[in-house]
Amino acid sequence: MKIEKYLLLCAVLLSARAAEPDPTLFFSPPPEFANQFGAYSSQLKFYDGHPVKDAADWQNRRAEILAKWHGLMGPWPALLAKPRLELVSHDHRDNFTQHKIKIEITKNVLSDGYLLIPDGNGPFPAVFVPYYEPETSIGTHPDKQKSAFRDFAYQLAKRNFVTLAIGTPGGDARKPDNFGAECQPLSFLAYVAANCHTALAQRPEVDPARIGIVGHSYGGKWAMFGSCLYEKYACAVWSDPGIVFDGTRANVNYWEPWYLGFDPDHTRKTGTLPSAENPACGPYKIMRETGRDLHELHALMAPRPFLVSGGSEDYPARWPALNRSIEVNAFLGQKNRVAMTNRKDHSPNEESNAAIYAFFEHFLRK
Repeated sequence: MKIEKYLLLCAVLLSARAAEPDPTLFFSPPPEFANQFGAYSSQLKFYDGHPVKDAADWQNRRAEILAKWHGLMGPWPALLAKPRLELVSHDHRDNFTQHKIKIEITKNVLSDGYLLIPDGNGPFPAVFVPYYEPETSIGTHPDKQKSAFRDFAYQLAKRNFVTLAIGTPGGDARKPDNFGAECQPLSFLAYVAANCHTALAQRPEVDPARIGIVGHSYGGKWAMFGSCLYEKYACAVWSDPGIVFDGTRANVNYWEPWYLGFDPDHTRKTGTLPSAENPACGPYKIMRETGRDLHELHALMAPRPFLVSGGSEDYPARWPALNRSIEVNAFLGQKNRVAMTNRKDHSPNEESNAAIYAFFEHFLRK
């Protein structure tokens, strides 16, 4: 099946089933990418080359991957045992109550956000929704076009999920504030996601075993690193974050200092592709030079399910990287754990979001 036909099939399936698509439709790559791995290494081998023997040994390999990436990105601060979550004010919308909140994202640092709690009796499944600012996620941003199809927290709350929406720590994604943490900014966002999971899990309205995470673009990177690095997230959706390193695409910009390219001893011109005149620096440079790619992080999800809601940056040819996670899940005796849908544009749309909501219904509602 050619790529064009595959994209058409995705569009037809999504359009025909926009109200309630079957998420299991999206767990298989197009035939030309089935069992293809490209240059992406198997995660069933330790870094020294010896194979993973069994499911118990996989935990050792998983710990090795986790240690490698934390070693490259820098250590997290201690996780918060009981993050503060203060309810500031509330309004009733549709079938849920919207609470304006302050939430502790790192020790003694509170961030503004919103907690949306459905009417009725819980405990409910829950989803953490990170983005530049939380108003987009809850559908109240004054620029309605900006909020269009990015209002995941609002749409999921209407579907009887508790949702938690926050924005960038410090307020400016391109000038991130790590509040003293000695790790890369994107890793710090994952740390924040871990603390937000804990805050949700401790709410009486939430079933702690059924908490997911979803984000788009910048939020997609945040959701991907958060779910991969913190294993208590039950499932995840990453909307067009750039699921592999790609130095040829400006939006797959992990080299930027606000993601994985922060280096206190070196600065580069931002907003440009890495080049000989303006090379990448920081951990991103080391990762590329030592053969690291994001498929290693994806493997940390196994056997937890994840969906890539792919757009312009995550197109069908990204499947070889995902096939390595399928390989790990098969080794663990699991199938239908790695999914991808595809659209032409970077922005989400009605059909791609219908698949996202069906994914959460499938894995968190049951």
